[in-house]
Amino acid sequence: MTRRGLVGATLAVGVGVSMGIAGRATAATADSGPARLTLPRPTGPYRVGTVPLHLRDRSRPEPLAGPGRYRELMVSVWYPAGDVRRYPLAPWMGAASMRTLLGSAGFDPDAVLAPLTAGHEGAPVRRPGRRLPVVLYSHGAGSHRSDTTIIVQELASHGYVVVTVDHTYDGFGEFPDGRVTVQEEQFDSTPWTYTRDVRFVLDQIAELAAGGNPDVDHAPLPAGLGASLDLSRIGMFGWSKGGTATALTMGTDRRVRAGLSLDGPMVSQPMPTADLYRPFMLMTAESTRAAEPAVAEFFTHLRGWRLNIQAAEAIHASYGDNQWLIPQLARVIGMSDEELVGWIGNLDPARAVRIGQAYPLAFFDLHLRHRGGHLLSGPSRSFPEVAFIP
Repeated sequence: MTRRGLVGATLAVGVGVSMGIAGRATAATADSGPARLTLPRPTGPYRVGTVPLHLRDRSRPEPLAGPGRYRELMVSVWYPAGDVRRYPLAPWMGAASMRTLLGSAGFDPDAVLAPLTAGHEGAPVRRPGRRLPVVLYSHGAGSHRSDTTIIVQELASHGYVVVTVDHTYDGFGEFPDGRVTVQEEQFDSTPWTYTRDVRFVLDQIAELAAGGNPDVDHAPLPAGLGASLDLSRIGMFGWSKGGTATALTMGTDRRVRAGLSLDGPMVSQPMPTADLYRPFMLMTAESTRAAEPAVAEFFTHLRGWRLNIQAAEAIHASYGDNQWLIPQLARVIGMSDEELVGWIGNLDPARAVRIGQAYPLAFFDLHLRHRGGHLLSGPSRSFPEVAFIP
């Protein structure tokens, strides 16, 4: 894994360090005790609930798991919640997987506390009177399903059900029996594998909507979850490799009606060449159409509604949680301003958060709810950093 990739994977849970400052990080946290990082609150009118699901795809043997084992995935479902008073806030990730991340980055595993999310574990679903649109999320290589929690809980606070997927063996994950999985070199980690994961998850969502419980362990489901799902309004977004997987899923599964890529490189073998007539938006940073021929080629096959926007000074991870979390880490460990810019670039973290909250919401509101769309019609005075790429 590259230096940036290591920090991208570890900081996706609020902790991480470059190789040159590991000693400083340990000393700083030892003196002051564990520091808990924070996430910004979502802006929507609804409180947020969340629940993890343990899924098993019996159609796909998993050699890495051992003889007779099948592909297993952990997903989280986020949704607008009703009464949350008796339901605790969900942690960023499980304790065992967090310790694995910390240790892999050279930290004392007890040095830093991950953020709490806005999601209340197991809270009942808010009863809106109608079913809710569903959005799936696919993470980047070496990361995990929490790396865009800011965007995910923003969508849920505005009335979406969001399903985030851990692509087992291409990042960090934790199962209910205590197993912790990491990125494995032997794993077939192509974007097509991600797409097979997502299509399986779509089948499990359909089982939920029909009143079933696809959780392997039959864990209790939040009240009203299955009845809240509108399978006629499904969208998907992904970061990096997950953005490429979003494009592949859109090209092979008509259940997904609208797709959004957060700086996906659109590199896969093979990459479909068929035209796509459903809405798709690119939020580019480093994998631009000018820099990446595969992205430019993909854009030519978008025959329906399409848009390419880009925030000035954005780098590959700017649209995710790292842009907000790494500056907090920098204060804890004494990272210099120059080192910090090396990790997050020059896009102001607070502005990055607002861009990440506003534009994905506007995209799915337009194409899954047929609402508004003014933010996507051209440059906005509220977001002078965001350019529309013709």
